[in-house]
Amino acid sequence: MSQKEYEKRQTAIHMLRSGQSPREVAQELEHSLAWVYKWHRRFEQDGWRGLRDRSKAPKSHPNELPETVRQAIRQARSELEMEAEQPGKLAYIGAQATQSRLRRRGVKPLPSITSIERTLRAAGMTRPRKSAQEPEIVYPHLYPDKPHQLTQVDIVTHFLPGGPCIACFNAIDVVSHYPAGQQYATRKSGDAANFLIWVWQQLGIPKYTQVDNESCFSGGFTHPGVLGKVLRLALYVGTELIFSPIRHPESNAYVERFHQDYNLHVWDKLELPDLATVQLHSPVFFEAYRNSEHIAHLQGCSPAQMHAAKPVMQLPANFQLPKKLPITTGKVHFMRKVDHERKISLLNLSWDVSKAEPNQGVWTTLAFSRSGAKLRIYDTAPDAPKRTCLAIHPFPLKEPVQPLSSTFQNPIAVEPSWIGLAANLFRLAVKTRIATLFSTML
Repeated sequence: MSQKEYEKRQTAIHMLRSGQSPREVAQELEHSLAWVYKWHRRFEQDGWRGLRDRSKAPKSHPNELPETVRQAIRQARSELEMEAEQPGKLAYIGAQATQSRLRRRGVKPLPSITSIERTLRAAGMTRPRKSAQEPEIVYPHLYPDKPHQLTQVDIVTHFLPGGPCIACFNAIDVVSHYPAGQQYATRKSGDAANFLIWVWQQLGIPKYTQVDNESCFSGGFTHPGVLGKVLRLALYVGTELIFSPIRHPESNAYVERFHQDYNLHVWDKLELPDLATVQLHSPVFFEAYRNSEHIAHLQGCSPAQMHAAKPVMQLPANFQLPKKLPITTGKVHFMRKVDHERKISLLNLSWDVSKAEPNQGVWTTLAFSRSGAKLRIYDTAPDAPKRTCLAIHPFPLKEPVQPLSSTFQNPIAVEPSWIGLAANLFRLAVKTRIATLFSTML
């Protein structure tokens, strides 16, 4: 089984769990319905491990790797864990990062990803895999049906020859499938903010912008009640930021699927010796993808055509990031799991949800107004026809909340009220004129 095939099986499960039908998944991934049903059944039986090919080899391989290679694996992993704690270092400690370090050191034979995972698991150096008996968490999520409603943002990492790691930031409009991407040598909060500014200039400012919980987006995991740079920036430009559930890539299924296309057409096809070469070739793929008609869901339209069908306010090209971002009126959302004590964790604080059940997925909205901030926890997403508020908490603020600048108030959203006002004035004038004429006739 190739890595690409395994990733396709993972994508199929992400898409099914996000609500797409087996037929839609089969069309999107260019596989048969039988293939979709097969791997869905395997997943239900054995979880993510069930998506791998079932080996016919003996389960025990005592002589598979020399002990010197196993020692090298454990040492590389230990070094990566230590470096991950250092400021400015990338926190990649998985099997792929371990293999890359072993390759640079000339370890022979170079162990496969599976062998590295098995060695680390035997040494107790990995997190335990999710048990198939653990309850399935169903998280509330949005159901966008028009472009510019929801943009998903995520990072996929790649290693250049010799070891340097590249952070590839990708974004995609969930309905139009219109993508954007940039590549950086690091993934700090400044990189994340710069990328989002560029996304909102390219794709427009959507109603919602969804990110995961990496420190470059969340503001880190140290300070209680942290309101990080990206959160403040989203409020400042008028988009509602959504933080995905922790360690739940299925909630970001659309951008996760796009990562695979990006990897296939850029990283798997081209020789990329340095960051400059990556930045040179990546835009070619993005432009081709935007104008391609290969996406079955768009029914013959390209992402560019679908995206342009509905107007949107774009961030000005001359936008300058303020030296200090204020807290601005608006909303930020979090998809979270209720723990066994009926609490949720967000922004490095714990919040009670006594009306919820353990292992229930909830939608939390932090609303900022001129008078302060409140946290409301719901059983469903904002676009659900019926919602129940499970808890309300005041949120502590140490600074005032500023109003949203008129620059970022969407004129498209304001326009109907002016049209309605003009129409009412016109009707009143007509009625007055008719009444006047009628009275003169009498």
